[in-house]
Amino acid sequence: MPSSWSSRRDVSPETSRLLIERAHEEFVGGNAADPRLTQIRSLVQDSWRRSLASFVGADALPPLDFTDAELEAYRRAHPLAGVMDMIRGLLLPESDSGVVVAVGDAAGRLLWVEGDRRIRSLTGEMGFVAGANWSEQSVGTSAPGTALALGRSVQIHGAEHFNRLVQPWSCTAAPVHDPETRRILGVIDVTGDADAVTPQAQLLVDATARAVEAELLVSRLRARGAATAPIRVRRGSSRASAREAVRAPETSTLRVLGRDRGLLEVAGHSGETISELSGRHAEILLMLAVHRHGLSAERLTELVYGPDAGEGTLRPEMVRLRKVLERTAPHLVPSSRPYRLPAELDTDAHQVISLLDRGAHRVALAAYRGPVLPESVAPGVEEFRSSVRIALREALLTEASVEVLLTYAETADGADDAEVLRLALGMLPARSPRRAGLVARLEKLES
Repeated sequence: MPSSWSSRRDVSPETSRLLIERAHEEFVGGNAADPRLTQIRSLVQDSWRRSLASFVGADALPPLDFTDAELEAYRRAHPLAGVMDMIRGLLLPESDSGVVVAVGDAAGRLLWVEGDRRIRSLTGEMGFVAGANWSEQSVGTSAPGTALALGRSVQIHGAEHFNRLVQPWSCTAAPVHDPETRRILGVIDVTGDADAVTPQAQLLVDATARAVEAELLVSRLRARGAATAPIRVRRGSSRASAREAVRAPETSTLRVLGRDRGLLEVAGHSGETISELSGRHAEILLMLAVHRHGLSAERLTELVYGPDAGEGTLRPEMVRLRKVLERTAPHLVPSSRPYRLPAELDTDAHQVISLLDRGAHRVALAAYRGPVLPESVAPGVEEFRSSVRIALREALLTEASVEVLLTYAETADGADDAEVLRLALGMLPARSPRRAGLVARLEKLES
């Protein structure tokens, strides 16, 4: 039995919260340590202090470091992509296993989150989804982040988590090292209830990490044996062109939630640029981002200006938009016949839908800054605005926890939604003090 397990003492969430606050006082003010801190494993105390030093919020949601397209491309190129079937076979023999298995990179960003569908839906609400950053610097003490910080396997039990949103769960994680350089490649994590932090669970996760490292080494040796042809470099190529080949592609995001004027963000090898667009230009770009395969001039005109506008109405605006993009984002200058974007353009509205699809309801709600271009009367924008709002509402009604529903009920979209209020009322415990406020709001709506 691992010594870290045998030295553990149970800690309630309330005691954990008080001790984290006291640890914070000690960290920033040099006060004497609370004697109750002796109840907490030194591994956890040290992690709490690192979390406090990084100014991690006690109820902060993890940042999302990838768009869908970026995540897919990054996963394909990651060294652990080729061993995912092995990890699934060792840790997820059944779809209703009662646990979630996550595989992340060396920076703590989750790349794959798979396992029990019900558990994934529940953990998704705290942002435990592919693309989220679960390093200690982002969410504080957790098995994947702390395992990466220490370079060895760890188990984190319930209230030992720094973030209160994570305290209902327990987890075991182990880093995966490069079999030759010993550099950390990523992390494997198992999250669930108390069964996820048994001594057997730690042995299994550790063994899986070692098996993955062995498989990586065997695969490399096989590849080296098969590589009989030398790699030739074409003469005349310059170092500058080689640097160009490895430059990161530019990624572009159009922000339209809760904004009347679009915000275009472009990040790439030359840094990041942010440009504010006119309402009309935002409408055109949004329609091209929604209809990725392209639109005829007639159809784009109808979506932006309405069915009674002529094609000549669109043409001068497209000329102006092209001039704007040539200065700020030349890779996005639309082609014509049909009108389409030559490069991927993500939107914050699509990111919300993606989060809902991953089961990250709480994160999706936090990312929903308001309706899509709320003042726009363009028919295509109105249709898309409605579809995003309906997707968010339906996902929350179907799968969200009562805490997320109550948060939604405080937004402009949910404040007068009687169905949401009734569902939240039915999910609250009979003696919850929040029931009275919901009952009063429902009576007012139905009077």
